[in-house]
Amino acid sequence: MASNRPSIDVKKRDEFGSRVSRRLRRSGQVPGVVYGAPDGECISFAADARELRRILVGAGALIDLNVDGEARPVIVKDMQQHPVRGELLHIDFVQVRLDEKIQTTVALHAEGGEEAPGVKEGGVLELPTHQLNIECLPTAIPDSITVDVSGLGMQETMHLAALTPPEGVVFLDDPEETIIATIVIPTEEPEEPEVEEEAALVGEEAEGEAGAEGATGDEAEQAGEAAAEAESSDGS
Repeated sequence: MASNRPSIDVKKRDEFGSRVSRRLRRSGQVPGVVYGAPDGECISFAADARELRRILVGAGALIDLNVDGEARPVIVKDMQQHPVRGELLHIDFVQVRLDEKIQTTVALHAEGGEEAPGVKEGGVLELPTHQLNIECLPTAIPDSITVDVSGLGMQETMHLAALTPPEGVVFLDDPEETIIATIVIPTEEPEEPEVEEEAALVGEEAEGEAGAEGATGDEAEQAGEAAAEAESSDGS
């Protein structure tokens, strides 16, 4: 029975190692592994890089991976990307049973932040949680969860308890401790003195020191003249 899920054809591979992986990438392919097969086997494969990117961007969480003609329902377990170019270097999938619930993560997005009263009053919207842990059947995994924060006022906080999970989905995070969004008062940084003011202060201090040194020199000269007069009086 054909499914409506997105699918991609991959080729099983029997060669391993970094040299083999580099050769695959140069030929436009991405190495990967499927875990969780019913027989416990880990299946190594190679997939076309462009086709894999297309599937990952446009598809939901559940994908049919066709390994040598055999369709396997999988979800992404891990992806390794180049730190600079961002290209996909390696991908891991987990094969799942469609009739058994699994635990996974789903992306959390917020909308309506610009319309929130607290933001209009000058507050800063903070979104500390970017993913939620969920449990559901593989066919019920949502692409993402979107929350409306347009009603938040200044210094108000929204917790996970305020969200209603999609049908068939259970949130696993603490509903009272998990902060979804909050609007805080912006902190004011202390103003630093301007460079011109600092230079003026330094100049005044330097002039004061120079004046003190000049006064000391005049006093010494006057003391010398007095001593000379005293010697002249004694000699006479």
